[in-house]
Amino acid sequence: MKKELKKRIITSMVLIAILLNCLFISKESWLVLLLVISIISLLEFFNLIKKIYKSFFSRLILVTISFLVLLMFTYSAYKIRIEYGEMVIIFILLICIFSDIGGYVVGKSVGGKKLTKISPNKTISGSVGSFLFSLFPIGIYGVLSIITNKDNFKFALEGEVIIVCLILSLTCQIGDLLISFFKRKAKVKDTGNILPGHGGILDRIDGIIFAVIISYLI
Repeated sequence: MKKELKKRIITSMVLIAILLNCLFISKESWLVLLLVISIISLLEFFNLIKKIYKSFFSRLILVTISFLVLLMFTYSAYKIRIEYGEMVIIFILLICIFSDIGGYVVGKSVGGKKLTKISPNKTISGSVGSFLFSLFPIGIYGVLSIITNKDNFKFALEGEVIIVCLILSLTCQIGDLLISFFKRKAKVKDTGNILPGHGGILDRIDGIIFAVIISYLI
């Protein structure tokens, strides 16, 4: 258990380092990272549906849809970085991360009625926890705006941002459930094994993909 946890922590630190470097170095490095992530995610999803559907037509439709979604994700994440800056990207990611943490912590602590049969580990209390924890980045950016007195963080203090956080939390949960549905149908635990201790790339960004798209549309 400790060995697995150590593996997860090391992998997370490496991923964060890669993400931040690509995000802040240049718009080109950010685009390259997004493309690599999207291509790997598409391959992982294709491997999933191969285990579920034998029909070439069914596979083609699902791969086409997933390709378009990932293309929209890449475009949205790239445009947000260009038009609104790196700190907005980090804010969106923090909402997704805290939403995920809230679902896990509250779900494990409180338990209770299951949310859906798609993912037996998901509970109603966990879903509520996800919504509540998704608001934490507002507090973080609020403190940073006071300490630094810079506009980079002050956008998070606007009233409508609370609604945005809740919408993105809902989007993350739906994205997570959607991929969980396909994993359950394929009878696999993870979408891949490229990330030691974490599984596949798609396992880590299933909710983020849709949250980024919704963020840009909002």
